Amino acid sequence: MSEYFPTEIFKAYDIRGIVDKSLTVDMTYQIGQSIGTEAIVNDQTVVIIGRDGRLSGLKLSKVLADGIRSTGVDVVDIGVAPTPVVYFAAYHLGIPSCVAITGSHNPPDYNGFKMVIDGMTLSAERIQTIRQRIQDKSCILASSENLGTYSSREIIPEYLDTIVADVKPARQIKLVIDCGNGVAGSVAPELFERLGCDVTTLYGEVDGNFPNHHPDPSQIENLQDLIQAVKDQGAELGFAFDGDGDRLGVVTADGDVIWPDRQMILFARDVLERNPSAEIIYDVKCSRTLPKEIEAAGGKATMWRTGHSFIKGKLKETGAQLAGEMSGHIFFKERWYGFDDGSYAGARLIELLSKMDQSPSEVFNALPDTINTPELRIEMQEGEHYRFMDEMIENASFDDAQLSTMDGIRVDFEDGFGLIRPSNTTPILVLRFEADDTAALERIQSRFRALITDTRADVVPPF
Repeated sequence: MSEYFPTEIFKAYDIRGIVDKSLTVDMTYQIGQSIGTEAIVNDQTVVIIGRDGRLSGLKLSKVLADGIRSTGVDVVDIGVAPTPVVYFAAYHLGIPSCVAITGSHNPPDYNGFKMVIDGMTLSAERIQTIRQRIQDKSCILASSENLGTYSSREIIPEYLDTIVADVKPARQIKLVIDCGNGVAGSVAPELFERLGCDVTTLYGEVDGNFPNHHPDPSQIENLQDLIQAVKDQGAELGFAFDGDGDRLGVVTADGDVIWPDRQMILFARDVLERNPSAEIIYDVKCSRTLPKEIEAAGGKATMWRTGHSFIKGKLKETGAQLAGEMSGHIFFKERWYGFDDGSYAGARLIELLSKMDQSPSEVFNALPDTINTPELRIEMQEGEHYRFMDEMIENASFDDAQLSTMDGIRVDFEDGFGLIRPSNTTPILVLRFEADDTAALERIQSRFRALITDTRADVVPPF
């Protein structure tokens, strides 16, 4: 092994890096060995793997499989499939360990691994355990004499059949879906057609070059083609998916973007009708109207750290029936398995809206809304954003509000909130603000502006 070790690819939720630079074939093989070792430590004998549509996916999946098999652990390869389908395969086949090979919404030259061992999504310390084994050269537990087996297994038809058997729309909805040339194109068009929707598909061909726009529905510039197509087609609704299909974006016939915290109000009301008093989890980036609506519907609202692996861990710990993140990850435990799945969330939304007397636009327009900002970003050097965040937490003084430091700094006032937190995937600080009116928004932002500049005068707030 060379002296350079790419510590930076071992992130809080997954492993992710630039292919052939920080994420090499040799490193991928060693990651496979370490994952195989983690499986053995947890009495697992088989690992499912699947990959998104990135150009490097096939190469890395073969090498990863070889690394896992070198420890004596068997590999079942489901091929090209959205990350949620990899998770589905683990439940459906009764093999509770899996790896999704995906770069998610990163640029085309990235790839990475989302890992589940014995039903637990690896995050934080357990991902560092994967790294430490490789760095300490202690990841090999078996010689080449007892290689694990390799087999292929198609699973997408069973995934589609399972959803269609359970989700029952009451009427046809005219729908446009934008797959962004991500791997959702392998399941979403067929799923929504089988659910009875009148479907128009944009960019459904899986193409790891992402030639039309970046597959990230949390950024409004990536939704412009969908908004236009919904208007041109006279559709009732538009769905957008990220690169690996685990996140959902929603737009209405009016061209409005329905951000996930507002989607969650509808989902929460629906789930709570059948599960009174159920716990529902939301991340620190969500609107403060969401917990109010959850509680008004009789549920228990729990705020938690951003990150799909953290949310899944909290779901398992609490037994909550539903969870959602502002980035578009929606986790249904009720009637599903508790993992984030953009296509399934879209199916549940179609079912819910189809049973209402109003149009989807009317339903969404009736939801409580606020004055709020999109995600704002401060770019920093790798690791520096964590140090700066620690300094701000030390300096934070908000005696007139409710302060939470579970994930950065979130401050809830009577008339709004402000948030600043370090991204766990890229070296940036993410900020978001919400208020009842413009004056309150400006006041809250001024408090955060002072916190930033008082901590470091050379950091320029992006608002």
